[in-house]
Amino acid sequence: MLISSLCLFNMLEIIKTMNPFHLAIPVKDLAICRKFYKEVLGCSEGRSSEHWVDFNFFGHQLVIHQKPNQLNVDKPISNSVDGHDVPIPHFGVVLDWGKWANLSEKLTSKGIDFVIEPYIRFKGQVGEQGTMFFLDPENNALEFKSFKNINQLFEK
Repeated sequence: MLISSLCLFNMLEIIKTMNPFHLAIPVKDLAICRKFYKEVLGCSEGRSSEHWVDFNFFGHQLVIHQKPNQLNVDKPISNSVDGHDVPIPHFGVVLDWGKWANLSEKLTSKGIDFVIEPYIRFKGQVGEQGTMFFLDPENNALEFKSFKNINQLFEK
C-alpha cells in the first residue's frame, strides 16, 4: 500500500509540473487550418510567418507548417481499441472532465464530422475515459480525452 501511495504521489507531482509539449505538423492550406484551430477549437495564435503559425493548443505549442507537396495517404491506418478503429497517427490533449464535455458539445453543435463520436471508453474499468476523434481540414487525426479519475492516466 505504501509503494502504491508513493507511485500515485509521484505521478501527481509529474502531472502538476508537466512541461508543455511542442508539435509541428504539415498542412497544405495554411489559411483553412489557421481558421480551424482558431475558430473551431478556440486556440489563440502566437507567432507566425507566411509559411507557419504557432497556436496555444490547450497550454501546449502546436505549429502548423505549410507544405504544399505533402503526400496524401490513400488508405487510413488504424488500430482497434474498445471496438473502434482508432486513426494512427493522432494527437490531442487530456482535459478535465467538464472541459472535455464542453468541448464535445461545442464540436457537436458546430457540426464536426467525428471519426469516433464522443463516448465513454472502458466504462466501469480502470482507465475509464471520455474520448472523441475528429480530423482537421488536412486530415490530421485529433483525440481529446478525459479520465473519470486522472490518477488512472497510466494505470493498467
